[in-house]
Amino acid sequence: MASSAAQTIARPEPASHRLTVLVALADAQRAEQLADALAASDDLAPALAGSGVGQMADVAIADEAGLESRVVSSATPIVLLSRRVGSERVADNVLAVLPTSADGLLIAAAARLAASGYRVGKAPPSKVLHDDFHDDELAGEETPDDNQPRPALSPREAEVLALLAEGAPNKVIARRLNISVHTAKFHVAAILIKLGAANRTDAIAIAMRQGLVLV
Repeated sequence: MASSAAQTIARPEPASHRLTVLVALADAQRAEQLADALAASDDLAPALAGSGVGQMADVAIADEAGLESRVVSSATPIVLLSRRVGSERVADNVLAVLPTSADGLLIAAAARLAASGYRVGKAPPSKVLHDDFHDDELAGEETPDDNQPRPALSPREAEVLALLAEGAPNKVIARRLNISVHTAKFHVAAILIKLGAANRTDAIAIAMRQGLVLV
């Protein structure tokens, strides 16, 4: 298996349906706004805390109050929205910690990664145990040390990376950027190589840590 700069945990093979995202925030208005933003993505199905989703959620987005309320199952991967990013100890199932003011696209990207078993943040290299965005042509390549400087992305590659963070497949990237699918595949491959990523999900994890998808 390829080395990855993103720490992963073993997760069951995901279903091909939309990811059910439980939104558990103390601020009801913020929770509704975030749920509306997530609903704009074809692959995400948000549900507010108290809607009965609970144990059935594929991933949860919560704040400290949401964690304390225990509305989220201890087995559900969590994206934590916190005012104290990086300063507090968190539960084992918290796979990403973002600031409370994080952009909806960034939160959605973190939710997809957490649902796939990726722990987003500073972590030592580890083996990729599971990935549902596999790129066969690049599988098996070793990834370089995450501390090494990486080549800068071109403006077009930055656009492609932003779409990758939204979960867009090559056909959607091609349509959104008015390029051919072949060209879209070329840019995706270039991004993976430049970031030293083993696959698309790994590339998003690396890009998030480096602030490349903070749009």
